[in-house]
Amino acid sequence: MDFDFSDIEKAFCENIKGLFDPDSRSALAKLENADDNQIRNVLLRSLKNLGQAGYLTLGLDNGKNNVGLVAAQEILAAISPSLFLSVEASTRIFGRLIAIYGTPDQKNEFLPALKEGQLIGTVALSEEGMSIENNPLNTIGVPVDDSFQVSGSKSHVVNGPIADWIAVAGKREESLAFFLIKKDSEGLSVGKRLPSLGYNGTAISTISLENCPVPSKCVIGPFEGKDPLKIVRLWEDQILTAGSLGLMQRCYEIALTYAKNHKSGGKPIIAYQEVGFKLAEILTILQTAQLLAYRAAWMAESGDSEASVVAHCAKVFCTESTENVASQALQILGGYGYLGGNAAEEGYRDAKYLQIAGTSSEISRMKIGDGVLGWD
Repeated sequence: MDFDFSDIEKAFCENIKGLFDPDSRSALAKLENADDNQIRNVLLRSLKNLGQAGYLTLGLDNGKNNVGLVAAQEILAAISPSLFLSVEASTRIFGRLIAIYGTPDQKNEFLPALKEGQLIGTVALSEEGMSIENNPLNTIGVPVDDSFQVSGSKSHVVNGPIADWIAVAGKREESLAFFLIKKDSEGLSVGKRLPSLGYNGTAISTISLENCPVPSKCVIGPFEGKDPLKIVRLWEDQILTAGSLGLMQRCYEIALTYAKNHKSGGKPIIAYQEVGFKLAEILTILQTAQLLAYRAAWMAESGDSEASVVAHCAKVFCTESTENVASQALQILGGYGYLGGNAAEEGYRDAKYLQIAGTSSEISRMKIGDGVLGWD
């Protein structure tokens, strides 16, 4: 198991950091209070720059989540958690779905624009709450001539209000399929952006479909069984795991900077043992989470038989650790940390989403247990 980054990978990660100068980072900080049009414009500009840097092609064609990709994702998530979530929903979920399961014509139509950052996509999975494990798919595509009429509803669709295309999971003659639906299509209604505790710079909404016409050429599937649905969920979990690393890094950096510069009793508060212990605890948790996330990515890349179980382990540990790290960072920042608009406060609000989105912590633990018992 080799977690040593090559010179090319190190240079690539530095290039990702360099894409965001102080002015662009300031603009990204304003996403928390931006409207849908502003979020879409910022996302498209960022996608274009990330596309030119090669970030949008990582793991796209082979569906793999290698260690180098996790490192790059961690950097973007530390720069802007909300931007990261929007970028990944478009590229690593919608894009991978097309790249792995799409027809040749679908790949030719969508992938070039996705890789160049000219198209925003998303995938709509959950219907009740955010779970797909215990809830059946009630979205149905009824064949009509050379097309389908799709009806159903989806909740918590990341990029829902700003996406150019939405891949909607549903049933086609009782088999799983994904219906590719263009924005403003007849019968598609996108709900208002949902108010949320965290990730306020990400546009999340419900969508509903009523006899929405979808040409047969815009259908992926049908599939026997639900394996593709599980794989898409795994991609979500990998993204949320990497996103948690970025959030922890973000919280650690602001806590460390504040501890070095803020004085109490005539000396920087980092000189106080209790503050130093908190920073040491944060760094220990961050380093441990990184190792587990990188191991999960390495096992997925190498095709290890226990890759799925370890991916769930990483999802649970990393996302729950993020809340702990953000809480300790807030404690170090004191009164300043409790005010809105700083990275630790935002990270504390964002952290809870990571635990309930994708495969929730509770369901992940069940899957880990099933894997240990050989039931998975």
